[in-house]
Amino acid sequence: MNTDTLDKMRRMRFWGMHRAFKTSLEQPEQSCTADEMAAMLVDSEWDDRHNRSIERTMRNARFRYKATIEQLDYSHERGIDKNLVHRLADGEFINRKENVLITGSTGTGKSFLASAIGHQACQLGFKVLYANATRLFAQLKMAKADGSSIKELMKIERQDLLILDDFGIQPFDPQSRASLLDIIEDRHGKRSTIITAQVPVKQWYDLIGEKTVADAIMDRIVHNAQRIELTGESLRRKWGKKQLDNND
Repeated sequence: MNTDTLDKMRRMRFWGMHRAFKTSLEQPEQSCTADEMAAMLVDSEWDDRHNRSIERTMRNARFRYKATIEQLDYSHERGIDKNLVHRLADGEFINRKENVLITGSTGTGKSFLASAIGHQACQLGFKVLYANATRLFAQLKMAKADGSSIKELMKIERQDLLILDDFGIQPFDPQSRASLLDIIEDRHGKRSTIITAQVPVKQWYDLIGEKTVADAIMDRIVHNAQRIELTGESLRRKWGKKQLDNND
């Protein structure tokens, strides 16, 4: 009978129950009541599905870095407010539909910080998408050419948190500017967005171009945003020096 039960659990894809019940059969000395057994099986299945959901969310997010909050460097020269980062890590800014703007020179860890916050959001059950800005707008151009741009924009709109990395690396042409406005308009007041950029926020108007569109975009991005400005030496350069020192 137990073999049949295990087989049915497997065929129904109750992997958590299957693993827990199989373990209980292999450890007969650990007896439990029917209620305890039922609770143990349900808890195991619940945990298994929850963990697989998080793993799936992490894969779909396509983060640039496998970063976590625990790995962040809060050295004074970096300019990171640890309390602010921990407040962001609890996910409440996503519930409040707030944005986060992370700026700083190249190599200061903007993408790593954004990925760490995104990783934590996945752990909390939020849907997250990481996207390099230049590549995203290039993909949307191609999608518009083959008629699938609405589908792609709807996919972006559904994400609880969008991470738009390396914002403004390339100037916005009219089509990219229009796509950015569509994304920001769709998400305004409904979803949260993290934007990382090498240039200060006050220069984003010039990056976007076309004053009317820039005003509309910036008004929606900035008014409810938390800001983090990273400072200090490039972490990549710092790491490179450390590697050279270790090899001497």
